[in-house]
Amino acid sequence: MGAILFPTHSQYLASLGAPHPLSPFPCVSSLPPSLSLLHLLPACSSFDCLQPKPQNAITVAVSSRALFDMVKDRKIYEEEGVETYVKYQEENENLPLNPGPAFYFVKALEQVNARLRELYPKDEELFDIVLMTNNHAQVGVRLINSINHYGLSIERFCMTGGESPIGYLTAYLTNLYLSADSEKVQEAIEAGIASATMFTANKDVPYSDKQLRVAFDGDAVLFSDESEQIVKEHGLDRFFEHEQMNENKPLAQGPLKGFLEDLGKLQKKFYAKNERLDCPIRTYLVTARSAASSGARVLKTLRSWGLEIDEALFLAGAPKGPILVKIRPHIFFDDQMFHIEGAQQLGTVAAHVPYGIGQKYYKSKPKDDTVKK
Repeated sequence: MGAILFPTHSQYLASLGAPHPLSPFPCVSSLPPSLSLLHLLPACSSFDCLQPKPQNAITVAVSSRALFDMVKDRKIYEEEGVETYVKYQEENENLPLNPGPAFYFVKALEQVNARLRELYPKDEELFDIVLMTNNHAQVGVRLINSINHYGLSIERFCMTGGESPIGYLTAYLTNLYLSADSEKVQEAIEAGIASATMFTANKDVPYSDKQLRVAFDGDAVLFSDESEQIVKEHGLDRFFEHEQMNENKPLAQGPLKGFLEDLGKLQKKFYAKNERLDCPIRTYLVTARSAASSGARVLKTLRSWGLEIDEALFLAGAPKGPILVKIRPHIFFDDQMFHIEGAQQLGTVAAHVPYGIGQKYYKSKPKDDTVKK
């Protein structure tokens, strides 16, 4: 794979060729007579709450199968076809779907929004959640009923009726895309959009309901895979030598650098109100690097970007799962399936970032809990 450039948000906006969507449902082009657009609107007192996204909002697009547990539904779709699947959804539209792997992450984003609105009532620099799915519009009623059942504030939908929603990510000014479909995530990564495939944890753990906790791997996630290439191709000794020689040369950015930057901007808004000790966002770097031999370059790179990380954990090759149990993040981003599976086994919701040389060295098919759609 060639180098993939991940633009800054301002560059991203400037590069857009398509007009910004003026409707909360620009993808729903046709509906059956029995399903009007009003059926697709979340609970809301008026259309005033359905404004186009402000340009400084942070858009997180999630698929229906990342937000909700739809494994049973997917089985019906695969074994009995789309007509039976749609009929099943219509017959069960008043039965709320269970939470999926991205559910508590989305809840935490909305908790941050609530705190921001308390401090900055007129500010529009908030998280903007979009449901991005190739589900059919007829399934939208059950999705909306489920969203309203849990009290989620998801006001924008993109339901493409079987077509890939990837082309709409740019139109929605997407900062982060989370899906259970690894192929769509790969497509989004190749388009320069921060993306990850969601994996459900193998056991339930309690999450903080007051603080959004996001854990990142370093190489090929926050940073490029340039150093990881040396490890894979020349071994650890050459890697340590390379990192010490280039300690003062910042690493190139990776696919999730922009999202860390987005989180940092919101953190500073809390700091400006003397809320540092009670900030509802906390970030973690969880890396297999050793601190003494290769950690300085990482920290200096973050400093050169003007970014802070709340906690940095250098594990020197030790498993990440036990550390993540202590952190209890709402989401953990890593590029290597070995670490994703280790996190899953101990109860961490993990998100695979299919970027960099590590993809050539470890091939793993998504499990049944990473179903498509």
